[in-house]
Amino acid sequence: MTAPIETHALTEAECLDLLRTEPIGRLVFTENALPAIRPMHFVLDGRDVLVRTVEDSWARRVVDTVVAFEVDRIDDASHTGWSVVLLGTVTAVTDIDTLVQVTDFRNRPWVPSHRDRYLRIRPGQLTGRRLSFAPV
Repeated sequence: MTAPIETHALTEAECLDLLRTEPIGRLVFTENALPAIRPMHFVLDGRDVLVRTVEDSWARRVVDTVVAFEVDRIDDASHTGWSVVLLGTVTAVTDIDTLVQVTDFRNRPWVPSHRDRYLRIRPGQLTGRRLSFAPV
């Protein structure tokens, strides 16, 4: 008999700690009145998520809109893991000091292209859940 699984809400500090452990998240936005999801490399700048993309893309259309950004880690074998969801507004990053600070050449995009546009997602809401075994 396996132990039951419990869901626990995470604090904001726990959410931020978990976000720092993963390099890939999912950006959720509206495109042509339909939901769209893009896996993205990201970095944290305080509480903000920064993503890097190409200039001529859907990214231009999400500036000044509300999006969701989700990161998770799930263990299929044990059915345990966590998920963090950030809801926030997107702005374009143009300040050169910020761009130098957040550009990490070790975190290169998988798709070869010139990705010189950075977007900042400033969270209005940051929530998370952890799935773990219940004490017996």
